[in-house]
Amino acid sequence: MTILIKPETSPANPDFSSGPCAKRPGYDLTHLNNAVLGRSHRSKPGKSRLLEAITRTRDVLNVPEGWHIGIVPASDTGAYEMAMWSLLGERGLDILGWESFGKGWITDAVKQLKLDDIRVMEAAYGDLPDLSEVDFSRDVAFTWNGTTSGVKVPNGDWIADDRTGLTLCDATSAAFAMDLPWEKLDVTTFSWQKVMGSEAAHGMLILSPRAVERLESYTPPWPLPKIFRLTKGGKLIEGIFKGETINTPSMLAVEDYVDALKWAEDIGGLPTLLQRSADNLAVLSDWVALTDWVDFLCAEEAYRSNTSICLKIVDSDVIAMDEDAQAAFAKGIAALLDAEGAAYDIGAYRDAPPGLRIWGGATVETADLEILTQWLDWAFATAKEEL
Repeated sequence: MTILIKPETSPANPDFSSGPCAKRPGYDLTHLNNAVLGRSHRSKPGKSRLLEAITRTRDVLNVPEGWHIGIVPASDTGAYEMAMWSLLGERGLDILGWESFGKGWITDAVKQLKLDDIRVMEAAYGDLPDLSEVDFSRDVAFTWNGTTSGVKVPNGDWIADDRTGLTLCDATSAAFAMDLPWEKLDVTTFSWQKVMGSEAAHGMLILSPRAVERLESYTPPWPLPKIFRLTKGGKLIEGIFKGETINTPSMLAVEDYVDALKWAEDIGGLPTLLQRSADNLAVLSDWVALTDWVDFLCAEEAYRSNTSICLKIVDSDVIAMDEDAQAAFAKGIAALLDAEGAAYDIGAYRDAPPGLRIWGGATVETADLEILTQWLDWAFATAKEEL
């Protein structure tokens, strides 16, 4: 029997967007009072705060010494395209895509860089390409977690230890929530507004010694915009990785990111962040197992994201609809929850199959997700009754 009783309790924080993501628990603007405002980012305190952001990133993520960490323009997109434009073309490329952002990097490689030797390996939403087919004598470009499909690589075991090519990993919705094997990753990028829930605008670029060696020994055949240039005179511009950013950063956003990193350290660092996100996925997994109208977009449990958790509606009446009607039904559920202040921004990504997408990163409280499941059932029943 359909139950339309509205839950009596709402999530304390209804922000379940997949980016920008929920601010950390206990967040307050007063924590930004020490931001270096009205000063040059090249001043001593400005560079000091930028270096602090880099140093705390290394400490929380356990990035090895010898790996370079830099703050770069234009969020994760800027960081990843900087790496593609600067490093690719020296050898053949295997590039993987199974959702919109990964497929965007494919477009860059094929239509913008127009690489001569490229193998495109794609999969539909909800699945992964065959990782066993990847050739690590070539460069390999991939996303660790498909933000718009809810599909992640299960681990780094598929990446060859004896690779001769470079690995370029877009980890924007994975860093701080999934265990990244740094020895397997030559380029890693992410943005502040994902798992840490910080303010957007800037990206992080992490380079292994092998990536630095490529930068200093290879000159790509295409022109590089100023904001993409990582070398000068054939040598790495070390200042980028010490807080001397290529363009002017928002020091207010920097302070916000530093605040999130301090919070991560205070609660126990990376192990606690990973566990919080895993617990969030577990809440939704338990609910899905007991609920007949919804399922994960990703069928393979080992591939399911614990951050961008993507769901599809499997109710028989909804499945019988055409895709436009299914999309409208899913959007109706999201709109009901938004109107009630129970959940904001949980509709599926515009290019993804119809459904819902709920952020489960470390800044989301498990208790809020437990309450959300009650609201999801209510919203589905209400939308269904209106058919």
